[in-house]
Amino acid sequence: MRRGRLRVLLGAAPGVGKTYAMLEEGHRLSAEGADVVVGVVETHGRAATAALTRGLEVVPLRRDRHPGVSLDELDVEAVITRHPSVALIDELAHTNAPGSAHAKRWEDVEQLRDAGIDVITTVNVQHIASLSDVIEQITGTVQRETVPDAVVRGADQIEVVDLAPQSLRDRLSAGLVYPAERVDAALSNYFRLGNLTALRELALLWLADEVDSALKQYRAEHDIDGTWTTRERVVVALTGGPEGETLIRRGARIAARSAGGELLAVHVLSQDGLRGATPGALATQRALVEQLGGTYHQLVGDDVAHTLVEFARSVNASQLVIGVSRRSRMSAALTGSGIGATVIRDSGDIDVHIVTHSAAGGKLRLPRVRGGALSRGRRLLGFAVALVGGPLLSWLLFSFRSDDSITSDVLAYQLLVVIVALVGGIWPALFAAVLSGFTLDYLFVQPLFTITIAHPLHALALGLYVVIAILVSYIVDQAARRARVAERATAEARLLATIAGSVLRGDSAVEALVSRAREAFGLHAVRLVGEGGTVLAEDVADGPAPANAACTRLPVGARVGGAPRATLELTGDEPDGASRRLLDVIVAQLAAAIDHLELTAAAREADALAETDQVRSALLSAVSHDLRRPLAAAVAAVGGLRAADVRLSPTG
Repeated sequence: MRRGRLRVLLGAAPGVGKTYAMLEEGHRLSAEGADVVVGVVETHGRAATAALTRGLEVVPLRRDRHPGVSLDELDVEAVITRHPSVALIDELAHTNAPGSAHAKRWEDVEQLRDAGIDVITTVNVQHIASLSDVIEQITGTVQRETVPDAVVRGADQIEVVDLAPQSLRDRLSAGLVYPAERVDAALSNYFRLGNLTALRELALLWLADEVDSALKQYRAEHDIDGTWTTRERVVVALTGGPEGETLIRRGARIAARSAGGELLAVHVLSQDGLRGATPGALATQRALVEQLGGTYHQLVGDDVAHTLVEFARSVNASQLVIGVSRRSRMSAALTGSGIGATVIRDSGDIDVHIVTHSAAGGKLRLPRVRGGALSRGRRLLGFAVALVGGPLLSWLLFSFRSDDSITSDVLAYQLLVVIVALVGGIWPALFAAVLSGFTLDYLFVQPLFTITIAHPLHALALGLYVVIAILVSYIVDQAARRARVAERATAEARLLATIAGSVLRGDSAVEALVSRAREAFGLHAVRLVGEGGTVLAEDVADGPAPANAACTRLPVGARVGGAPRATLELTGDEPDGASRRLLDVIVAQLAAAIDHLELTAAAREADALAETDQVRSALLSAVSHDLRRPLAAAVAAVGGLRAADVRLSPTG
């Protein structure tokens, strides 16, 4: 059996004409030959709406009788027995009377659709579950009746019944929405012009998001990779550098030029986690993005340009904002085209903005290696091995030199390069490779004791040796990097397991997280500061803080207005890119722990109130029990006095 189709008429507020539009559509379909019935219509006393039901078959409502009241509800079984092609069901968010088969009318609608009946229904934007808290902030009214977003989004067709806010107020003033006695209160409260304007915008934006989701699904089903510029989506690429604020504000201005423009900021983290910006800088930039109404995304990928373009295509972005490279021209000439050139080449139909900034085009300097595969001590040891081992090996090989020993000499130096790579990583190995290349040329290649090469084949062999040495050193360095990544992942897993164990044993989750964070990152102090500067948890190492200790502040959670629930202060070395990933997890767990503490406190207050209420009820019950007997005696005495067949003696 074909499942019935659902058509939803969405309105910004009561009175915009949803029910009227539904009934008009019923008349139109009926005129075209469709079998249409009215399942339920809430006229709210509006004569025009009631008149529009004439000419349509109306299925009688089911009357539910309760003590002192009778309630009329949709008779689902009667509609299914009648089995029309289309049923008109008003007010999708309605709550059914107690004892009904379903608690909500939208569940009745789902049952009708399961029976193969098409349904046309109505709903106001304030009844959509995901928007109920926003509606409460705007109107000050708590919405008791809601519909899950999935039900409305699952409709085959959604239409907005739109009416200008002032026109709706005019209808309300004319008595076309509410009775006259309710008009003044409605105009000064829920139906204020600002409220109606905000509700109208919410309805339109919600539908726009739904259309956008449908468009994404269509593009995915049909393998469409090109960008369809249905709205301005501006993606800003962040590196965590000082130019981030400039890029974010430029992207926000571009997005604000068109209605419904979106701002998306993205930071690409390397897969190994050993390179990346400091978390403090990115946290500040993330806060600015959210303050400007945008969203922040963090991706993982070694090819930054490819990752950026793929993300921009996945969100159907129309424009991409990146900063001018901070490398100098000489550095760009030595290392090839940068991320900007690659993004422009691969962007296709996405507009790319390259924004200049004060940090662009710095002076030529060696790149700073942050968080390399090996420690600084290991790298220094590798240079020492190259400086000491090279001359010793040269002396040994030169002492036993012969005309046909060049092959063994090359292999011996190759072994030295591998040993240096194992000890100190890629930079000492590169140094050893270049040094050993010059040494081979000077001591073992004719003519001796010069850096000139007489035979072309010897020059080729020497060049291949240097290339092979560089490749071997790179492979060894990458292996060491992978080993360190695995070791770090193991340490992170152990840290999280330790934190979870502390919580399960009954320790304070907040204090355990703060303490483990200081230990894991080798910090001098970690403090969790709540609102108003109150220190919620603190863990400080013995002794004074280092002279060069930095203070990194990370926001923890967020209130409704966007302000952080607390701030995590880290005193010590700034965490690197890999540490930031674990910090994000700790921050998220801290936010959850704070929520748990607040909920626990609220539950304790509720328990205290409940206990107080129980005591009060017990006191009232005891008092009422003490009064029951004398009251019963008094009632009996009064009844006896009023009885006609009872005669009292003169003495009483």
